[in-house]
Amino acid sequence: MTGPLAGLPVLRATRSRRASSWDRTGGNEDRLTIRPGAVARLAEMSTPGVIRHVWMTVACADPIHLRKLVLRMYWDGEAEASVETPLGDFFGVGHAQTRNFWSLPLQMSPEDGKSLNCWFPMPFSSARVEIENEADADALVYYYIDYEETGADDELLGRFHAQWRRQNPCDGVEEADLTNDDFINGGVNTTGDGNYVILEAEGHGHYVGCNLAIHNLRDSGVEFNWYGEGDDMIFVDGEPFPPSLHGTGTEDYFNTAWSPTEEYSSPYHGIVMAGAQNWAGKIALYRFHVEDPVRFQRSIKVTIEHGHANRRSDDYSSTAYWYQSEPHARFPPLPAVADRVPRPDDPNLA
Repeated sequence: MTGPLAGLPVLRATRSRRASSWDRTGGNEDRLTIRPGAVARLAEMSTPGVIRHVWMTVACADPIHLRKLVLRMYWDGEAEASVETPLGDFFGVGHAQTRNFWSLPLQMSPEDGKSLNCWFPMPFSSARVEIENEADADALVYYYIDYEETGADDELLGRFHAQWRRQNPCDGVEEADLTNDDFINGGVNTTGDGNYVILEAEGHGHYVGCNLAIHNLRDSGVEFNWYGEGDDMIFVDGEPFPPSLHGTGTEDYFNTAWSPTEEYSSPYHGIVMAGAQNWAGKIALYRFHVEDPVRFQRSIKVTIEHGHANRRSDDYSSTAYWYQSEPHARFPPLPAVADRVPRPDDPNLA
């Protein structure tokens, strides 16, 4: 039997457990209040197991708190987090915004996408889950972390990782005397140098996808202002250019086509925010390699051009998801709050 429901009849000698924010007094204050500057521990497990589902919702007076709250997860007593991302980005959408969307591993659900869900399985020998509040107001966090105690570690199971990155703006080129078509379609990239880096990791594992948030910063007037044409290039185990996994364009990597303008969600790929007219403003995309994980034995570098031949200078941020054996390479430092906050919306696009 195969498929997501195939294993349901199998009886297992495991125990279901939950860490949640239920009110220990028996009242209805079923939340954790995290003060500005504080770190709250949501769960700590000392027996081998697997996190099966995480649900959260947050109330905070700071309007961009989803970029200021940081989610961290630690496996097996490690000092370095294996998951370190702004909270909203972890659950699939950047720009400190929520939208109703669904995929197999991540979903934002009504009301207005404020119900945050994750079904990525996360094995551990021991585990710790924390949130740091770097917002300017209290964060009221409601959560479930549902997991199984397996009683023994399986050496074949990699550890789940998630990492956030941003380049704001990407290092593009001056338009100068280029025509609009030359700017969008001209130039060459024969090295992969200067691509936006989604993930760079060392060890043995497999990459299982990402979400990408783009703020289109180019004002082209009425001329065609498509943000894409950036090829994905995934370098496995130190291979030189051209990598064996070389794509054909931004919308192609995200499994859409022909400069899409429509929002769409499905199990493995989607466009959660399509941008305004002529792709102005904010875009949010996701692609999950559930059926087609990208395997690596020693290292992986997942990149994508920011516009063809890296000509565009838009604001890019992303969250990458992968599994690997430990120890993992140290993450680049998470940018300070001032360097994480999204650019303001253009009032002319409202």
